Amino acid sequence: MKNNIIGRKSEQDTLARIYESGQSEFVAVCGRRRVGKTFLVREYFEQEMVFQTSGLAGGNTQEQLKNFFYTLRRYDRNATSVPHDWLDAFEMLITYLDSLNGIERKVVFLDELPWMDTAGSNFISALEHFWNGWASARRDIVLIVCGSATSWMMDKLINNHGGLYGRLTHRLFLQPFSLGESEAFLKTKGMMLSRYELAELYMILGGIPYYLNLLDERLSLAQNIDRLLFSPNGQLYNEFSILYRSLFKDSEAYVKVVECLNERGYGMMRSEIADATGMKSGKSLTTILDNLESCGFIRKYVNYGCSTRKALYQSGLACFHASHATVPFSTSGFISLKIELIRRFSLENAYALVVLEYAAMNERHSIITEI
Repeated sequence: MKNNIIGRKSEQDTLARIYESGQSEFVAVCGRRRVGKTFLVREYFEQEMVFQTSGLAGGNTQEQLKNFFYTLRRYDRNATSVPHDWLDAFEMLITYLDSLNGIERKVVFLDELPWMDTAGSNFISALEHFWNGWASARRDIVLIVCGSATSWMMDKLINNHGGLYGRLTHRLFLQPFSLGESEAFLKTKGMMLSRYELAELYMILGGIPYYLNLLDERLSLAQNIDRLLFSPNGQLYNEFSILYRSLFKDSEAYVKVVECLNERGYGMMRSEIADATGMKSGKSLTTILDNLESCGFIRKYVNYGCSTRKALYQSGLACFHASHATVPFSTSGFISLKIELIRRFSLENAYALVVLEYAAMNERHSIITEI
């Protein structure tokens, strides 16, 4: 285990087996935005990484190729000209990797892969050529690809029916921190919470490392939530505006499904979701449900004694968001409040629409009712 990585024991075990396998590996790391995919890969393979690059958000094909070249040139001074296309780019990468004599295992990390795949770029074909025509025949390449755009990762890579069909050797779906991992993470920041406060925090922010890292250890939990979520200048005030769009193509359809599920807390069957949203119960809905489940925004379960055809889909438990609340969290004393957390943050934001109820801990304080 790496001392600089909090938790992630099973993921680290998997990465260790991959590195020590003695054969070339093609690994896809998936997970929702801000969950720590890039950090895990970079920190775990800090000493073994021979090349890493990341796609440019919103960049066109030429900009993506320039970015790839400039990064490669920092590793290989023999790279002298911008590649004409992705085939040329991967050929340049092969030349560089071939020159690394004496290195037993070569870890190559391509981050934010969906951004590299611009319209008409033939990126996937070039990636197929790199893996099928060169890397897979060797024993020293560990190719790790990563991306937050879940729909792209599922459609273009994991469920690829072309040249990459069945080529992935491992799929790693990174989930949010558990309660225990969240507590360990906060302790490294010097933030000591009671178990009750930790449970409250987990219900609000979930186990997302990026969100937890924004907490200020000098402030109380209530003050932190007020500052991050309710203040117009808060770092998470408009988080949702980019979250679902960054994860899913046709994000409005995904939001519609999650909002629908939130209306019935115990869950809905697939046919009920289709009826409530007006969607056809076909491949498109299957893709949406599968992708939402992969990100942990919803869960699928079957009641005891029921067939799998009657499986229920339920919105996730961990969410954050404050509706257009003009009433901030109390910054002194204990409070009892019931706030429908989401319209601007969660459902319109990170996970699923959830109502967070805070139990009354001191009856001397006034009760803030539903907004």
